[in-house]
Amino acid sequence: MRFLGMLLLAATAAFTGLVIADNLGGGSPYTVSMLGQNIATMKPLAIFCAGLALALIFALGLATAVSAATHRTRDARRARRTTVVDDLGGPDTRR
Repeated sequence: MRFLGMLLLAATAAFTGLVIADNLGGGSPYTVSMLGQNIATMKPLAIFCAGLALALIFALGLATAVSAATHRTRDARRARRTTVVDDLGGPDTRR
């Protein structure tokens, strides 16, 4: 699995590098608007790089949420294990 992940990362990096290299010449600028307001005028390469940045921020947020969810579950499981009482009335010391 780790090898497959590294292979996908390498392929993505190569694709991104090729797309950026092929678009360095520029192109016609586009006007970016939101809620009826013109925000900026950007070339295709700048729009592509902004998309990359947004995708990285999204992936970071997703990884943080998944990490927090698994951490909370692990802590809850550990707390339940330590509150179990055996037949003699003492805490369960098995691990």
